[in-house]
Amino acid sequence: MRGALPEEIRFVARAEGCHPEALMRRVSRGTAIILKIPFGEEGSALGIGEGLRIKVNTNVGTSSDLLDPNLELEKAKLAVSLGSHTIMDLSTAGDLDGIRRALLHSLPVPLGTVPIYQAAIHSIEKRGSIVDMDEDLILNIIERHGKDGVAFMTLHCGITKEMVEHLKKQPRVAGIVSRGGSFLAAWMLHNGKENPLYSQFDYILELGRKYDFCLSLGDALRPGCLADASDQLQIEELYTVGRLVERARSAGVQVMVEGPGHMPLNQVAANVALEKAVCKGAPYYLLGPLVTDLGAPYDHIVAAIGSAVAGMAGADFLCVVTSAEHLGLPTLEDVRLGVVAAKLAAHALDIIRIGDDAIAQDLKMARARARLDWEEQIKLSVDPERARKTHEAIPTRTGACSMCGPYCTYKILAKYLGTEKGSTEKCL
Repeated sequence: MRGALPEEIRFVARAEGCHPEALMRRVSRGTAIILKIPFGEEGSALGIGEGLRIKVNTNVGTSSDLLDPNLELEKAKLAVSLGSHTIMDLSTAGDLDGIRRALLHSLPVPLGTVPIYQAAIHSIEKRGSIVDMDEDLILNIIERHGKDGVAFMTLHCGITKEMVEHLKKQPRVAGIVSRGGSFLAAWMLHNGKENPLYSQFDYILELGRKYDFCLSLGDALRPGCLADASDQLQIEELYTVGRLVERARSAGVQVMVEGPGHMPLNQVAANVALEKAVCKGAPYYLLGPLVTDLGAPYDHIVAAIGSAVAGMAGADFLCVVTSAEHLGLPTLEDVRLGVVAAKLAAHALDIIRIGDDAIAQDLKMARARARLDWEEQIKLSVDPERARKTHEAIPTRTGACSMCGPYCTYKILAKYLGTEKGSTEKCL
């Protein structure tokens, strides 16, 4: 694996509490990846995959309806402060190069992008439509992102002209919900040509080697509703992606796989197992899965449910779904709720995946609760700011919370078990 220097391996191994040699073997097999942090401390990196803690990504990005790069940077910083391990820039308006570079230089975490967005916006501005995108422009923008130091890129390499023609003959309920996938599908139908990200995959691998970025093979045909889950197109794209994973590994380029979108709960584990089998253990980056179509504006909860089930089956990387999903551009509060939900799902999975090192925090919280140590409880909380506001919202003179007051179970038991020391507060 090129670019993951021993220094980076050692950095990740220290952070994960694992042996560097074991980590290197996983990276060499392609079951774990190392993402660079180009403007972080020397040798800093992030590990994702087999035997490592579950990681969380948060998407930010401008839109034509709200062009405020500073707000998107604020969202990214909030997400990182709450524990998001990576940020993806999905901007579609404004100075796209400037926005990306500002995020790269302002954040201490790996940055991901979707280059086809910039290619499509450029094509609209210069030629009038997405379907007039130039193949060389797409590849040049991928190179531009690589030069800037982007750690991973979503590239929809697995959707082919044949798949799009099949979709045209046998439509789905929700069609294509991947924005990048829809850009490429429209381009293929209009031009009658193969997906350039598929036909030019060898050149993309050359760029990946040169600039040391990880391919995040996007699922352009992920199901956008329960009715489309696990259909022929989704599985066909996955098998194509599986072949591309092997080509990337042979070329010495890191790769992970994205999926699977909307899906009934009883299909989630099987889909993860299929990805791991078809893609030979490649790290799985979850987009959801959303286990009901009725979640808006609570899709952050729906995604956390799906993520927990998928993580139990072996998925590695969660993407934050906000409460604004399907409805609009997320606010700061939407981002906060989404990151917290994803972090809780990730931690619940780490308790199973990592064991004692993960559950140690829960034991600290349990002990703090038993001794009514509110400062420690707030400190250990996934969202300390909100925890403090909630605790202090209703004043109490008992030292307990305002729900129980003098009837606090810990105070009662402490008194009658003989562990209470010098308390003069009244209780049962």
